[in-house]
Amino acid sequence: MPFERLSNVLAQNLAELDKQGTRKGQESVITTVIRAEGEKGPRYLLKGEGDKAFLKMNSNNYLGMSLRPELIAAEEQATRQYGVGPGAVRFISGTYEPHVRLEHKLATFHQREAGMIFSSAYATVVSVIVPLITTETAIISDELNHNCIINAIRLARPKEKHIYKHLDLAGLETSLQRAATNSRRAIIVTDGIFSMRGDHAPLPEIVALAQKYDAQFPENVIVVVDDSHGVGAFGETGRGSEEFTQATGVDILVATLGKAFGVNGGYVVGKQVLIDYLRESSAMYIYSNPITPGEAAASLGTLEILESAKGQGLLKHLHKMRLRFKDGLVKLGYETLSGAHPVVPLMVRDTPKTAALVKHLYKRGILATGLNYPVVPKGDQSIRFQISADHTAFDIDYALEVLAAFKG
Repeated sequence: MPFERLSNVLAQNLAELDKQGTRKGQESVITTVIRAEGEKGPRYLLKGEGDKAFLKMNSNNYLGMSLRPELIAAEEQATRQYGVGPGAVRFISGTYEPHVRLEHKLATFHQREAGMIFSSAYATVVSVIVPLITTETAIISDELNHNCIINAIRLARPKEKHIYKHLDLAGLETSLQRAATNSRRAIIVTDGIFSMRGDHAPLPEIVALAQKYDAQFPENVIVVVDDSHGVGAFGETGRGSEEFTQATGVDILVATLGKAFGVNGGYVVGKQVLIDYLRESSAMYIYSNPITPGEAAASLGTLEILESAKGQGLLKHLHKMRLRFKDGLVKLGYETLSGAHPVVPLMVRDTPKTAALVKHLYKRGILATGLNYPVVPKGDQSIRFQISADHTAFDIDYALEVLAAFKG
């Protein structure tokens, strides 16, 4: 079957992205990881760049777990024992002992009755929201929630969809009032950490509003939080936005194993009846393979570290480096946003200048990600720096020196 006419349309779409300056383009390919040595943290060699070593400041690996030798050893040991893949979906023959242990450990870590792992946090969000939305459900969502939440709502097709302004509690309350007149069930869904900005949701206030209006809905007001950027990187012991805000009453918590945990996969924790229901109704759980037994074993290792003195040391170092970088940006005259998370946005507010600054950083061996419309709203063009416990004072100071030299 000929493909020419569609090819022309696709080429035109790509050309329009080029014209707007929003095309992501070719991905950098990492060929070698150079372990931390002396005053420098890890460096990375990229395809086509020879022996030029890059400092990575655009990674979600907030605690540097992905390179820890004890986690690599745990994954290797489990892989030798169970093989490189699960071989089937969970309900057929793909459930292994490390999967079950990890689910129990995650539930305990978050003080919930039960937990359930998925292939990714994206799959988790879709697999939690869609089965919980009926033809009598209203869903209420922050306007800056992650793409996975947006697409889950589109797929679920709720009776009502209410989008409130970012962090606008008055708007959230208005949405609850409107939904109460037509819907039996309401679901409030929010990111814990908003990944493009590094700010956090006011969870105690959101829960309080849910409880205020709960009696007006025959099937309750449910609060769902996706804290994928929070867990492991936020809060005194790494338990995320709930811990940082001292929130109680979040009904359903989603998070990831692929960011601060340094591995791969996603999970949800909540009441046992919720988890039992999701195992019977979540399409991406029923019809997709789980993470490998090796990945589950490595994730268990991350939890052990996080709950130890070593983990507390990593968290303290992480936030010390965050403060060093953020204070440095301000001293250089750059604009950033308030927040205590290791996502540190440098607000450029101009697409060409954002591209020029990313190029300037890359040329000097720093990997950082520019965010332009439509990923962020017009006027919020920025560079998202992500600080890691892998970073050293030398690394942070070098990045600030490079930023100081920018003449754009």
